[in-house]
Amino acid sequence: CVFFSVSSRAMASKTPVGFIGLGNMGNPMAKNLLKHGYPVIASDVFPESCKEIQDLGAQVRRHCCFCNLNTFFTSVLNVFESPFVSDKILRKVKKGSLLIDSSTIDPSVSKEMAIAAEKMGAVFMDAPVSGGVGAANSGKLTFMVGGAEEEFNAAKELLTCMGANVVYCGQVGTGQAAKICNNMLLAIGMIGTAETMNLGIRLGLDPKLLATILNMSSGRCWSSDTYNPVPGVMEGVPSANNYQGGFGTTLMAKDLGLAQHTATNTKTAVPLGSLAHQIYRMMCARGYAKKDFSSVFQFLREEENQ
Repeated sequence: CVFFSVSSRAMASKTPVGFIGLGNMGNPMAKNLLKHGYPVIASDVFPESCKEIQDLGAQVRRHCCFCNLNTFFTSVLNVFESPFVSDKILRKVKKGSLLIDSSTIDPSVSKEMAIAAEKMGAVFMDAPVSGGVGAANSGKLTFMVGGAEEEFNAAKELLTCMGANVVYCGQVGTGQAAKICNNMLLAIGMIGTAETMNLGIRLGLDPKLLATILNMSSGRCWSSDTYNPVPGVMEGVPSANNYQGGFGTTLMAKDLGLAQHTATNTKTAVPLGSLAHQIYRMMCARGYAKKDFSSVFQFLREEENQ
């Protein structure tokens, strides 16, 4: 989840980008900005997180030293609840700035952010990301952008340094709406893939063979062919590394909570989304909070043995 601001809407030159928050997603995204020639001034609540990006040429500063910068890029769990972002950036942002928020939050919060930015003479856009850590590393993220259409090209110039797909969704909040819908489907698909793989293994099928069959058949999905939850089926995914890294179960539970909230507000029936939310909340309570969300396969296996 990333928030940043660009001091010039024209973006004719590659002005410095203040990048706050260097977590699993923020770190590779900041690296890709550097690769594309943007000067990066970085900061993180954990100073040790800054060392790698500093070695690559970024400047490192404390949060309190960011106030004089024209361009910001911060990565926080919830941008609206970050005192630094709300107090130091939104309330002191320079007139004419373009603010882009890539955290995953409620669309209504994005609209509040836009109002706060407008009061300062700035423009706010929401641009949550999809694709996970792998896509962040390779610069192939998908950005779903909401905001004033006339500002989209300025945002796109920067976002294409980090993503292969930059899609304009509509007014402020529509980027968040698209992301919430995507992650609800992702959770449902991952649970379905985990259940299917587990059933096949119980029936005596080799998991690699089953995955191959699924991926050439109508059951194919991202969770089966790109991010398989079964250890030993794929290399380079969290299931091959004891579910470390990737997209945390806590974050998935949070996003499903956002989906539930928006579904209630719009009176939309989401029975599978609701069940997925319950499952991921249960996982968080049973020791899976810090594991990748694909660990639902391991969770289901353990549930059978209780």
